[in-house]
Amino acid sequence: MQYNLPIQKTQTQSMHAELTHNKSISQNSAEDPKQSPEQKPAQEADDACARILKVALPTPLFGAFDYLIPEALNHETLQPGCRVRVPFGRRTMVGLIVDRVQHSDIADKRLKPIEAVIDSHAALPSDVLALLKWAASYYLHPIGEVIQTALPALLRQGKSVTPKNLKSWQATTSATTLDLQTLQRAPKQLQILTVLLRNPDGMYEEQLNDCVSSWRPAIQALITKQLVTVSEKPALPPAPVTPVIGPVLNDEQQNAVQQMGRDLNQSLIHLLQGVTGSGKTEVYIHLSQQVISAGRQVLVLVPEISLTPQLTERFRQRLAVPVVTLHSGLNDQQRLNAWHSASTAQARLIIGTRSAIFIPAPDLGLIIIDEEHDGSYKQKEGFSYNARDLALVRAKKKNIPVILGSATPSLESLHNVKRERFSIHKLHQRARNNTTTRTELIDLRNQPMFEGLSASLLEKIEHHLENHSQVLLFINRRGFSPLLMCHECGWTTHCKRCDAHMTFHKHKQQLHCHHCGAESPAPQGCGDCHSTQLLAIGSGTERIENFLNQRFPDIEISRIDRDTTRKKGSLEDKLQKVHSGDTSILVGTQMLAKGHDFPNVTLVGILDADQALYSADFRASEHLAQLITQVSGRAGRAEKPGEVMIQTHHPEHPLLQTLLHDGYEKFAEAALDERHQAGLPPFKHLALLRCGAIKKDLGLNFMQAAVSLINENNMAKVEIFGPVPAPMEKRAGRYRTQIMLQSNDRKTLHELLRRWLPQLQQLKSSKQVRWSIDIDPYDTY
Repeated sequence: MQYNLPIQKTQTQSMHAELTHNKSISQNSAEDPKQSPEQKPAQEADDACARILKVALPTPLFGAFDYLIPEALNHETLQPGCRVRVPFGRRTMVGLIVDRVQHSDIADKRLKPIEAVIDSHAALPSDVLALLKWAASYYLHPIGEVIQTALPALLRQGKSVTPKNLKSWQATTSATTLDLQTLQRAPKQLQILTVLLRNPDGMYEEQLNDCVSSWRPAIQALITKQLVTVSEKPALPPAPVTPVIGPVLNDEQQNAVQQMGRDLNQSLIHLLQGVTGSGKTEVYIHLSQQVISAGRQVLVLVPEISLTPQLTERFRQRLAVPVVTLHSGLNDQQRLNAWHSASTAQARLIIGTRSAIFIPAPDLGLIIIDEEHDGSYKQKEGFSYNARDLALVRAKKKNIPVILGSATPSLESLHNVKRERFSIHKLHQRARNNTTTRTELIDLRNQPMFEGLSASLLEKIEHHLENHSQVLLFINRRGFSPLLMCHECGWTTHCKRCDAHMTFHKHKQQLHCHHCGAESPAPQGCGDCHSTQLLAIGSGTERIENFLNQRFPDIEISRIDRDTTRKKGSLEDKLQKVHSGDTSILVGTQMLAKGHDFPNVTLVGILDADQALYSADFRASEHLAQLITQVSGRAGRAEKPGEVMIQTHHPEHPLLQTLLHDGYEKFAEAALDERHQAGLPPFKHLALLRCGAIKKDLGLNFMQAAVSLINENNMAKVEIFGPVPAPMEKRAGRYRTQIMLQSNDRKTLHELLRRWLPQLQQLKSSKQVRWSIDIDPYDTY
């Protein structure tokens, strides 16, 4: 969110009043659980005759805007949560009613009436609206933009809540008697028809996307051959008639289900810590079944879109209930349909990424957060909320439990276990085998290297391939190499808009900046001395893939990173080839680190463990330990024992030694001790003021004025660090500066921020820069 506009002075409360009003949901009388039954009818009567609406609009201005209710409109339909069209300057905008009041601070003659009512019933129910108000207050973000986050795009545009029917493709009777061998020369048609025959009720676009890539031309050919027919059906896909029976739970899983199952009617937080492959998903499924059988809904949050299809299908088959998904891969109509199915309680299970935390679910009875440690739950730009933390707030308001699942829990969650705020349930053994995975550090010092691969690791790869096993190689750097360098003068391919090098992508012969997105053709010669001797320094996924194709020409190798999975369905295709055994070597980035189950992978190679060992970010060691542990967990998940080889130039580093000999839990204990001594989260609370400016001195002037304002308000209760340049000072053409605020007490920090924010808005220098406040920052970059 960029605060570079003045606060609206007309048709809105003062910022201080709005922040005070939204400070706590419990202070809003309509949401206060302590309010007596005698008070509520009086409150409802006051609301019914209130003549002024407070409307949240999608603008970077704090507070709601006051509008009059025209006499001709039915007052009873104008309730908080309904959408209305209102005049705003020279435009008409769609806003959401957040309150009804009898009086305004603005004179009646200056107030405008609303133009139209869009909803006869609230689009956002009271519990979701209360959560959004709380979030706007806590994260210090304009309520109008916060509400926009919760609404599907079509609802933000004022479209009808009622969903449209969706196209469904179904195999014809002729297809059921067809000899499939006749389609051998049309493999895509064969693949599609095989999938449709397994789903006789038909499949929607989203389901086909999950199974087959680039299917439209082939399915049109099948329609022409009268082997497939297309029709329109209700938006919610039908549930399987008979649920698939899953594996028998082991003792640890059964104990976890029993212990958490006793508390499904209470607002409790459970941390399910299980080693990779220990069957956490089975625990989720059994508890979800109990909640759904009791007539309630379940919300499952996942960190990445890549985990959604496989998890969705597993839940759908096992529970045999209507399931919907919400993620960035859906188009606007699909998102609205899923939102409507959940908000009308037709869908009993909702699986989604970060923003699904705001979806209405009237019968919500359980929230599950898979891979709870993952940074993807924190929104980095704009409204910088943390979906994991908001899930805890939502669950408390609805008096329902939350399950946080991870093999490598965040230090915050482990700290809450120690403080007895969370209960913990541990799964120490893998669900499908009792074999152990052996981990070894490869000392790269003085070793011959082959495009980022040591001779020791190459020997291991050959050995596992000879045993008909699969190999996974992890390097968290895409592209061919991090930079091109002139062999004669040392010139490098530097991004003009960032303090970073541009990555060389050999296949496209392009330079890409992975920070600002800038692209340019790869140079044919040095930019300074014009020499043609350019060296590709360092290795990325593309370079590793190229080398392996040369080293193992008869082996199927697949690369999975953001560059190779841009097309819809491409990731699913690649994963399907891994599961079928067609792919023998898998090269990828952190997209492969989470949640994937590759039973035949017996060797995992981590090619560069040194990247984060000496980072300036205080969370870097935690992230690295989690990443190494998660990636290592892809090996040896079935009957065959696994090996993990970690390449490093610093084998004696304490973090690597602790992980190698004592595991993640011991690392976490040591890391928590370090955080406590250093006065860092979770022992203290942080906020960051970030600033970006085209000219360095503009940002510095604003930040120095900001520090002066803090000193006037602070009373020495909050520690101030800065202003200092961001670790990457220049990014996307702007010089970035930041101030860190730190306090032992969250309430004290927020009180200071609430006084400080309107003062910052009034600074003349604030109009010359882009600035934002990040509450509980996930990183300091």
